[in-house]
Amino acid sequence: MSALTLKLTAALESRDRKGILFKIPPPSSLANNGNTLNFTLNEYLSLSKSPELRRLFLDRLQTAPALFGSGGSRVAVNWDAHAALETRLARFFNAPTALLAGSGYDANVAFFRHVPQRGDIILHDEYIHASIYDGMRSAHVRRVSFTHNDFEAFLRALRKLAEEDHGVMKGTTSVFLAVESVYSMDGSIAPLNLMVKALEEVLPKGNGHLVVDEAHATGIYGLQGRGIVSMFGIENKCLARLHTFGKALSCSGAVLLTTPLVREYLVNHGRALFFTTAPTHTTVISIDCAFSILESDTGTQLATRLIQNCTYLIESLLVSLADISRDVICLPPHFYRPLSKNVETIPTTTLPTAIIPLLTPHAFELAEHLANSGIKAFAVVFPVVPKDKARVRATVNADKTREDIDRLVSVVVEWAKAMDTPSPKDKAISCVGPARARL
Repeated sequence: MSALTLKLTAALESRDRKGILFKIPPPSSLANNGNTLNFTLNEYLSLSKSPELRRLFLDRLQTAPALFGSGGSRVAVNWDAHAALETRLARFFNAPTALLAGSGYDANVAFFRHVPQRGDIILHDEYIHASIYDGMRSAHVRRVSFTHNDFEAFLRALRKLAEEDHGVMKGTTSVFLAVESVYSMDGSIAPLNLMVKALEEVLPKGNGHLVVDEAHATGIYGLQGRGIVSMFGIENKCLARLHTFGKALSCSGAVLLTTPLVREYLVNHGRALFFTTAPTHTTVISIDCAFSILESDTGTQLATRLIQNCTYLIESLLVSLADISRDVICLPPHFYRPLSKNVETIPTTTLPTAIIPLLTPHAFELAEHLANSGIKAFAVVFPVVPKDKARVRATVNADKTREDIDRLVSVVVEWAKAMDTPSPKDKAISCVGPARARL
């Protein structure tokens, strides 16, 4: 047995002993799920099951001049379909320009690795997505983090930079504020309106730049699913926005919305973007069709239904778990604030989100109990989240019924009531702070 085999095997066995070994689940079919309720899917609008999107896509395939492949890197090819989609997305999202990417991961790595220049500063939420971390690690920049979604902590960090860093004071050092509009592990929403005002007030020389990852907001919030940035009306305050197509839109790929200068810079320096094949013609067609659905009454109805489902589930859990010890199970703290549809009231209220984390030190046990009851929901543990932030992560889709949600709540409460009070040696989870996806 080679040294490499021994080392890889030992690393996997170590994870297995700790109960954190990941495995790809067995094959499953959307058509043969029986009575199983699936609360693991990020396709929030349930477009993968949409007859309207299916018809539209198949009709477009019949008349499309090309279907397979793309011919090379996005830098090497610029087919009419790709250029037209970028033009459409820039117009839809009220952005100067758009640049397609194979994935949100590629786009984030390319941007944060190359756009911040040597000596610049990236000020970021401590639980920012792993793709942004991977981009920052390769950049020649200073990184400063602040407590997750804590505006006062952000403001202190920003003011400290302005007071202590000579380049920041003079305006010669750029500060990039990196946040997600909706965080993937907690469903928390960034107070972007307050952050934008603080950037402008503390850095009046214009060297503060907001960069927002809207992956989990796309298709859900704002007019026709334009996102949280659009809800706040601060499109012109963002240097760059990322929208992905693999979640609510049930497609694949992403788009980076930015300025013509940054777009040209990434075309020349964004290795993660141009050393990979451009999205295929079929992918571009599917994305274009999905946006046609977003701009239709169907898209509005699906987004409305999704928010209603999210609200119903959150309110049901708050009531049903009220008498359960929070050492056994609880929701993240922001879910205990009043629900509101008004983003201007964030962070004193919260918007209903499709990501519902059930915080519990017994995540695997709860996930297994749900599975035995015909319900799929992921147990998420370290190293994806910190050791004291284990949870079962349930995601809500537009196609769920009230009966489906009631069934989930009933099984969760049944399990919680049956749990004994944790012994002193059991480490209780913290319901005070959230977590980021670390993979």
